[in-house]
Amino acid sequence: MEYLCYLANASLTLRLVEYLHRKPQLRVSFVTVINTIDGWVVRVKLKHQVSPQEDGDLRAILSELGMSYSPPKRVQLALWSLAGGQSPVDVMRRYQVAVVSHGKPEKEEIEAFRQHFIRGLGYCPQTLA
Repeated sequence: MEYLCYLANASLTLRLVEYLHRKPQLRVSFVTVINTIDGWVVRVKLKHQVSPQEDGDLRAILSELGMSYSPPKRVQLALWSLAGGQSPVDVMRRYQVAVVSHGKPEKEEIEAFRQHFIRGLGYCPQTLA
């Protein structure tokens, strides 16, 4: 099973990653986090089918934090390439997207990206709050 959503800022993305860490029974295969100019794209791929209750719970948290998302072609190709085993660096170069994390969801990767980006800009845009 897989889920794809769009989140408005880094704080919401971190909340989703924390939720996934608290739910080991979901058996996450990988999580992909891509930062766009106006938000965050998160793809969650599970290793197996989950119960209707677990599916409903995950869908509820996704809809609470963000919204369903139909990515533009470039982002869709990047997501497929990452799932197919291409390295995040190659995907970033080819599709010009910012792959923040792919694999095991790590809060530290998102935080490091946010801090590095803010330091470079000299201010904190709303999407990085």
